[in-house]
Amino acid sequence: MIAPHYLAGHMLLALPGIGDARFDRAVIAMCLHDANGAFGVGVGELCSNISLHGLLEDIGIDPGVAPDAPVLRGGPVSPQQGFVLHSPDWQDEQTIAATSLCCLSASPAILRAIAEGQGPERYLVALGYAGWGAGQLDAEMRLHGWHAATGSEAVLFGTPAERRWAASWHAEGIDPALLTSQTGRA
Repeated sequence: MIAPHYLAGHMLLALPGIGDARFDRAVIAMCLHDANGAFGVGVGELCSNISLHGLLEDIGIDPGVAPDAPVLRGGPVSPQQGFVLHSPDWQDEQTIAATSLCCLSASPAILRAIAEGQGPERYLVALGYAGWGAGQLDAEMRLHGWHAATGSEAVLFGTPAERRWAASWHAEGIDPALLTSQTGRA
């Protein structure tokens, strides 16, 4: 049994052959995991046809000095809702210090701060999230669908999205080319 909070601060990596195309080569920054369920934000896939500037303009915020950046597909749940994973150097009353890896904010205040050059030093913007009900992720972990990798700021904030899956495996000392889509039981 996985202990409560076990996965918070980890990068959840989908194993080959997980059986759900929405999570093929998924990398999920886990923010919360307890007896009530789990919550994470996908950081391994870009949203097509939207950038940070486009998102800011869509919600009525002038992009200002914010550098344009890709927006991530955070997960299949609530893809219209935005989340910002960021360094702890910016917080407001709605920021969740999710883990030692990063903070999580979902208010427009952080987007305005980023546009004004007053936001966090490091951040990723995502639409949607991945969520699991009570015990659901624990069961999926026992079925060998996921691997909990140690969270790494270098991988999260310093590696392009399309390389995070492989980089997370390499940080674990595992060559992802050697992974198989079949598992066994001893």
